[in-house]
Order: sequence, then C-alpha cells, then structure tokens
Amino acid sequence: MSHLAHIVRHPIKSIGYEDLQSAPLTEGRVLPFDRHWAVAHDAAQLNGQPTEWMAKGNFIRGVAGHPLMAVQAALNETDETVTLTHPEADSITVRPLEDGAALIDWLRPFWPDNRPAPAQVVSLKDQAMTDVPEPYVSVLNLSSLRTLGEQMGTDLSIHRFRGNLWIDGWPAFAEFDLIGKTIRIGAAELKVETRITRCQATTVNPETGHADADTLRALNAAFGHQDFGVYARVTKSGTVTINDKVEIL
Repeated sequence: MSHLAHIVRHPIKSIGYEDLQSAPLTEGRVLPFDRHWAVAHDAAQLNGQPTEWMAKGNFIRGVAGHPLMAVQAALNETDETVTLTHPEADSITVRPLEDGAALIDWLRPFWPDNRPAPAQVVSLKDQAMTDVPEPYVSVLNLSSLRTLGEQMGTDLSIHRFRGNLWIDGWPAFAEFDLIGKTIRIGAAELKVETRITRCQATTVNPETGHADADTLRALNAAFGHQDFGVYARVTKSGTVTINDKVEIL
C-alpha cells in the first residue's frame, strides 16, 4: 500500500529544510510556511518589499552557494522565529524580516564572493517564494530516489530535491503517469499537474554542503531527461500525516 513517508517544508527559500509529522493543506495554497521568506541579492534591485512573486534568479540559492544546502531549519509558527543550524557554524534564531541583517551576516560565509551579495529578506502575505508562481505542493517518489541512487551507486538524501511530500509504495517514476490525475493523501486531495525539472543544487550533499553526486548526468543518461518529482495543486483541504494512505482517484 502506498503511504506518505515524509513531509518537508523550507521556511526560508533555499536556506534550511524541516521535517514535519503532519501539516494542514489548504485548497489552492502551498504547504504552510513553505518558502514563506526568501533572501534577495543586491542585483534584484528592490525598493522596499515586493508586491508580487519574483523569479528564483533574484534570490540566493543552493545552486550557486552550495554550503546553503546543508542548512537545517526549525520554525516556531507561534512567534514566526526560525532556528537555523549548519555543520560549520553556530546556530541562529531569527524573525526573518525583523532580524534580516543578522540573518544575512550569518549567511555570508556560505555565499560566494563573486556573486551578487545577499541584501534583503523578502516575504509576501499571500504568495510563497517558490520557483514557480503557481501555488503548488511538490510530490516525490521514494522508489524513484532509490532507483536513481542505484543507477549512481550511492544513497541519495531526500533533501537534495527540496520536495514537500514523499510517497513510498509507488513504482519508480510512476508519478509522471499521474499528470492530470488526482491523489488523496489523508483528508486532502491534490491534482498532479506537471513534472519538475531539476538544477545543479541536487548534486550537493545536504549533510556536507559539497557537490558529490552528478544527479543531472545520471538522470539524462538513464532516462533522457533531468526531471524528478511532480507539482500538484491542492483541490480539497485536509491534514496530511506521516503514514497516511495514498490513493489514486
């Protein structure tokens, strides 16, 4: 039987992942607090807080700053503080907007000097700073991860791929056949809409922050593409919990 194996959110875009036991999904919304904040670099040329979604190229990201991939996060939803840890730094607890300067100072050692410098923490009330403007939840398949790891001769962490919901029990890459279909997880329903094309950030080990596995070459060599996982839209609100049954409707 297919079931929900992992729930993961990323409170600050590209800066820390957090494992959850359960989460409420709301129709037409992303996973709560996923990519709720982001750190724009100085080439983004912002004047105050943005008023609409911004493309990923405006933000510091793991594709350019590999050490960022090793950050872990813990969000306190009550006071909206985020505690960040990294194997090469002391931990820090911040309210991202209010403590933006402290957050940026903490991040500087993880960002290359030859890139536009981190400059400003941004957030929108009703729009997540995800890679695409649609309010998607990403759904990934543990069997696909195992198959890719076997192809590469290594174990791959789920956190390379920055997914939200990981399913166990589907055949490898069966998620691509679900586009246009609806799945039920716990009390929630999601319509699968499109595949996710991956970037160089997935080559970075989230335990060390160093690139050590050419996931993109392996995907292209074995499957002729570099897609991994799918985006889905929540069509029926409900809470999802680890080990919930997953059904294809």
